[in-house]
Amino acid sequence: MGDTKADTSYSKVFKKAYDFTIADEIKAKGLYPYFKPLQATDGTIVNIEGREVIMAGSNNYLGLTNDPRTIEAAQRVIEVYGTGCTGSRYLNGTLDLHLELEQKLAEFMRKEACVLFSTGYQTNEGSIQIIADRNDIIYSDKDNHACIVVGTQVSNAKTIRYRHNDMDHLKSLLERSDPDAGKIIVTDGVFSMSGTLAKVPELAALAKEFGAGLYLDDAHAIGVVGEGGRGSASVFGLMDEVDLISGTFSKSFASLGGFIVGDRTVIEYIRHKSPAHIFSASMPPANVATVLKSLEILQEEPWRLERLEQISSYMRNELKNLGFNVWTSQTPIIPVVIGDMYSCFQFWKDLFEAGVYVNAVVPPAVPQGQALVRTSYMATHTDQHLDRILDAFRKVGIKHGIIDENGKSLINFG
Repeated sequence: MGDTKADTSYSKVFKKAYDFTIADEIKAKGLYPYFKPLQATDGTIVNIEGREVIMAGSNNYLGLTNDPRTIEAAQRVIEVYGTGCTGSRYLNGTLDLHLELEQKLAEFMRKEACVLFSTGYQTNEGSIQIIADRNDIIYSDKDNHACIVVGTQVSNAKTIRYRHNDMDHLKSLLERSDPDAGKIIVTDGVFSMSGTLAKVPELAALAKEFGAGLYLDDAHAIGVVGEGGRGSASVFGLMDEVDLISGTFSKSFASLGGFIVGDRTVIEYIRHKSPAHIFSASMPPANVATVLKSLEILQEEPWRLERLEQISSYMRNELKNLGFNVWTSQTPIIPVVIGDMYSCFQFWKDLFEAGVYVNAVVPPAVPQGQALVRTSYMATHTDQHLDRILDAFRKVGIKHGIIDENGKSLINFG
């Protein structure tokens, strides 16, 4: 019946939807790893399909989503402001809480000003499209997150993509560009699939040499790496060399929303011009209060960053010692390359049945033949959690012929 409907002339626009069958095929094999509903969670342990599993695939890096202090902060402001703002920041949706958070984030990031967005995705989409116009050129890393890609697509600027983290390629592109055009280099600070850092020192030097702006999306870096958790530029002591830094609240800050910081003049321009900002309802008060409390905890409890770094190094080294390919991860995001897409789905399922939840990532999000399971860690994981995760990986890796019992990789990924 569905196929017949898709063939009728009035519904040709929907044909692509009826032709999309891969999800149903994977479901029929019992290997579908997506949209799994969590029935309960304390952060590190989640209940899915009536089964308790260790969460090793969350971006809850500081472990604050279930902290009693963030929960209390959210509950308290609901009694004062209600559950939502029912309007945009531009008109009736600005609370004193929004202004307080913008000020504190600007101070924390050591920039002049900050503007909030309703999601991290909107932050990049809405800022890039308004900063770069028809007279400008955007230089974008090929591995940038989808929200950056969409931001470049909706911008009127010319977009040139350079090979991932390839500074020689970027330099050659800059050298061939119109010297009179406005230019901005846009990149993830931490790449969300590989867990690698952008080459901020080289990027800053190229931006200076060619008179380009530099924009870092630090969604997976702020509250994760750098001095005090200030992100990828902070790792290299180069905060002053980056013009715009964006971040999200859906990871270390245990909430939802996003922000961008920079010079006051530029931030005010974004605030008044970005459609994603002025035509979206503002962050609800409970979300803002959660971020304020998370920012406070981040600054008062440096042990969380220290523990996160310790866990990251331990898991990266131990997974390597087991024989797994973890690419060049430098952060709590640690990919484990499996290879074939269906093998990846089966590996994911066997890990789940062994009590570990990770994320299956397949092409086009990763190169063909390098489907992977993406693991990520929290400051609140215990040593026992980590050892159980490693034990599950070892058993499932041996079962699938990816590693042997002596810690040797059995797969050549080219």
